[in-house]
Amino acid sequence: METPGWLYKITWPWTHYLITNLTVTVGYIFFHLFNRTKVIGRKNVPQRANTLLVCNHQSMIDSFLIGLCCFYPRSLIRPSLIPWSPAAEENFYRTPFLSWLADNWKCIPVKKGRKDLSALRKMAEAIKKSPMILFPEGTRSRDGSIGSSRPGVGMLILESRPTVVPVYIEGMNQILPVGTVLPRFFKKIYVVYGKPLDLSEFYGWEKTKARAEAITERVMQAIRALRDQVHGLKNV
Repeated sequence: METPGWLYKITWPWTHYLITNLTVTVGYIFFHLFNRTKVIGRKNVPQRANTLLVCNHQSMIDSFLIGLCCFYPRSLIRPSLIPWSPAAEENFYRTPFLSWLADNWKCIPVKKGRKDLSALRKMAEAIKKSPMILFPEGTRSRDGSIGSSRPGVGMLILESRPTVVPVYIEGMNQILPVGTVLPRFFKKIYVVYGKPLDLSEFYGWEKTKARAEAITERVMQAIRALRDQVHGLKNV
């Protein structure tokens, strides 16, 4: 399915702004009133474009949680802070209505199989105008554990040199487990934003797959460290 040309020219009509902020506000109410969401390290996230939030992946609505916990409600008056995020075509673009919603939610469609170089180029263009959320694992965890990563995140970092903020979430696999449609209520969720990573040692060299994999592994190490931080808090 072809995606509207406006999406990658990074022009964003006011109708899309209104629809996005309405759904994000509903999401905020859901996560903070109907569930218990603990946010740690929000001040670590720069409030500007070319900011890349990299996170473990547990559910289809992870991007909502990650974005609203660090940019909302400031994004109401600064719509450029509403982050872009990748979206699997087989999940978010399988019907005209879902495609319409995904476009309003600032999704970048990724083809099944995930080796989508055109999507990577669109991400590199989009992050110049707004923050972005990416999931190095590329797929959702079935049991809440952190899985293996793919090099696409590292390639984007080499190309764009954004401010990279590691993020760890826990509990979203209880809110919307893989295979379910309706979210659950009254669960405990953790969202932890780490300090921006210094990846300058990787820049200035040839953009190879091996270097992208090394960057991605550094990011995954930071996410695992945040996981250990959460588990430490829970054991106190």
